Amino acid sequence: MLGSIDTRVEVSCRINRKEALMPSSAPNVNTVTLVGQLTSAPVLRAMSDGRNVCDLRLAVNDQRDQPPMFIDVATFGPAADACAEYLTKGRAVAVTGRLVYREWEKDGVKRSKHQVVGRVTFGGRDAAGDDEVTGGGEAKR
Repeated sequence: MLGSIDTRVEVSCRINRKEALMPSSAPNVNTVTLVGQLTSAPVLRAMSDGRNVCDLRLAVNDQRDQPPMFIDVATFGPAADACAEYLTKGRAVAVTGRLVYREWEKDGVKRSKHQVVGRVTFGGRDAAGDDEVTGGGEAKR
């Protein structure tokens, strides 16, 4: 009896591995879309080339019985300025962008993280209950 169970498991593994293979002509896709709440106030900083970048931390919870995922998000240029000006902790936002991997060294310790770089769309009301604000930073009144 034990031998037949092992055989079925082995056959199942072989089938799953074969199905997981994609043709080499399939394009690579790196697109991320998330909706969640900001866990802290946005942080605006200037890069060495003069452009602004706004760093956000997003909590996304797609299953009620699981803890949320915390995801770092970055947006650049005028959108970064709008995020820093209009967004606050707890605000609902949607993010569409690409996943990037960053590595750096700080105080002799190597660090790394995954981050979403993309466009932020504002949603809902801010923590004070003010009017809705849309993606370009223009208030809808």
